[in-house]
Amino acid sequence: MIKSSTLKNKLKFSLCVIIMILQFSGCDQFGSIPKDDDYLRMKKSSNYNIPEDKFVNQNSDVMENVKKNSGFWANPRKNLANNYFFNSNKTEPETLLPEDKTSLNENFVKSSNSIKFAWLGHSSILMSINNKIILIDPIFSSSASPFSWLIKRYQPPVFKLKELPKIDFILISHDHYDHLDMKTIKFFNNNKDISFVVPLGVGSHLKKWGVENSRITEMDWWDTKIIKGIKFICTPAQHFSGRKAFIETQKSLWASWVVKSGKRSFYFSGDSGYAKHYKQIGDKYGPMEVVFMDSGQYNTRWREVHNMPEEVIKGFIDLKGENLIPIHWGMFTLAMHNWFDPPVEIKKRAEEKSISLITPIIGQVIDMKNLIDTESWWEKFINVIK
Repeated sequence: MIKSSTLKNKLKFSLCVIIMILQFSGCDQFGSIPKDDDYLRMKKSSNYNIPEDKFVNQNSDVMENVKKNSGFWANPRKNLANNYFFNSNKTEPETLLPEDKTSLNENFVKSSNSIKFAWLGHSSILMSINNKIILIDPIFSSSASPFSWLIKRYQPPVFKLKELPKIDFILISHDHYDHLDMKTIKFFNNNKDISFVVPLGVGSHLKKWGVENSRITEMDWWDTKIIKGIKFICTPAQHFSGRKAFIETQKSLWASWVVKSGKRSFYFSGDSGYAKHYKQIGDKYGPMEVVFMDSGQYNTRWREVHNMPEEVIKGFIDLKGENLIPIHWGMFTLAMHNWFDPPVEIKKRAEEKSISLITPIIGQVIDMKNLIDTESWWEKFINVIK
């Protein structure tokens, strides 16, 4: 049996080698952190901690608590055994998940005084509001990492990039690989009519990949901008950022978003743990007609940065939500729970609170003016429902 200290040293060495390779490879996937004038502008944010030289959460102890609770190095052998090698959960589906390729048509853009959307898996949303198309946290690459063999998606995207309707905005929540995809950004950079709306600092990644500064709108928490008739409100989230493992973390801001047009509104949580910001946002901007809520890839060890199932419901109520759509599941495995646990757990809790829950299959268009009941489609993939 390998001694814990020996395994610990081997793991540390391997991790150091990987980080060194990443650091010196010059990989475009890493993007770029803010520099020069961009860096000076970041430092003026009230959410930037100048002594620590990084963005921080409303609760400044969040990341310290995550490190303390995760405690991988405290018992690496036990953690590897429990979380990876001997995990009995079904962390990935054994067959392709159902898709709807037919309901997205030329009428999707016709959304005057309405909201239409299609969930594309994980946190990627295709949104139509007031005849404008917003693509949110789009991931069309084969994996959510700088390497094609790591964190692979369950199945190809339901639509090819060229099959999407004309995009007006790309809205990004933060710079992690499962939310900001270089391949997708470069594809849409060819369409000069698209505007990119991002949190502070994320624009530096986009500029590294060729996007012109004039097409990027960077926003701090509580900033409001009206662009082409759509009101974007950058709101807090409780999370972190970074594209180089443990290097250069928290150099760009993470955010949730409130988007309004006329009497219509939706909320997109990005990645977030449960905290006071949900109630702050609900009190200031609620009610929210549609709430897309971080509901998967959770673990009690990092609950500060991802909602646990019961916290999804608490946050939804705090936001004064009217219709709940669970996101951050169904395409990538980042945690060791069953891949289907998020909808199972959220549905159970939503029914207890009589909450309107919308769970479309991947690619299915939902029209909020003509709302139909969605099925618990994941149940046929589960032998035993919890």
